[in-house]
Amino acid sequence: MKGSEITICGLAAVRARFQRDASSIVRLFFDRQTSKRIGIICRALAADRKVYRCVEAAELERVAGSVHHGGIVAVVDDRPPRVATAQDAGTWSRRRENLVVLDRVGNAHNLGAIARTAAYLGVPRIVIAGDPAAARPGAAAYRVAEGGMDAVEVLAVPDVAAFLRCLSAAGFEVVGAATRGGAVSDPAAGPPGAPWALVLGNEEHGLAPAVESACTRLVTVPGSGRVESLNVSAAAAILIHELGRRTGRSRRRPP
Repeated sequence: MKGSEITICGLAAVRARFQRDASSIVRLFFDRQTSKRIGIICRALAADRKVYRCVEAAELERVAGSVHHGGIVAVVDDRPPRVATAQDAGTWSRRRENLVVLDRVGNAHNLGAIARTAAYLGVPRIVIAGDPAAARPGAAAYRVAEGGMDAVEVLAVPDVAAFLRCLSAAGFEVVGAATRGGAVSDPAAGPPGAPWALVLGNEEHGLAPAVESACTRLVTVPGSGRVESLNVSAAAAILIHELGRRTGRSRRRPP
């Protein structure tokens, strides 16, 4: 099914989309300086008889809807995330592939930052809530992720708590990030050899009660007490790194 068109800005993000799904690029706009670095992309678009054009900065800003276009804007057919299933959970568990689950994370910049961290640290996929309040892959997330949105597989689930129970039944350690009340011991101190799913909650409300109950354990990043909590993307970076110390970081690309 064809999704709505969105813009992807910045050379790293456009290159990542081209490498993962070149056919999804509908139109491409870029400035003169960037034109020297995208010959292979332009040749591919020419072969597919798609529009690509060198334009002035004002036109790039208009297409992007932002001054933060990084010299290049791809208009893409963005397919909606596939729905993750219990069968997926079993497959990922057998492969020992870790993942991040987002419970109603609502800020697209946070989604992009988490995707960038996940890609950098070798986590192959992110599962997001189907809740209307949850951030979806879009222009802002792609811009912040610097290619990370296309370096990881992004899936969705209609019920996060139910999916976490599927993960637990499949052998995952389901680790919930709690603002307070979680263990402050080493986040990596879990069952050896088990894949993990890190669950991060909404920026204001944290984990929903049903989601928290579905986690196999909770962890809290200890701090100085000078501020109440970390930004969710900062907490994600710390916890993904710490959990990765125990199990090793999956270098598999998503299928």
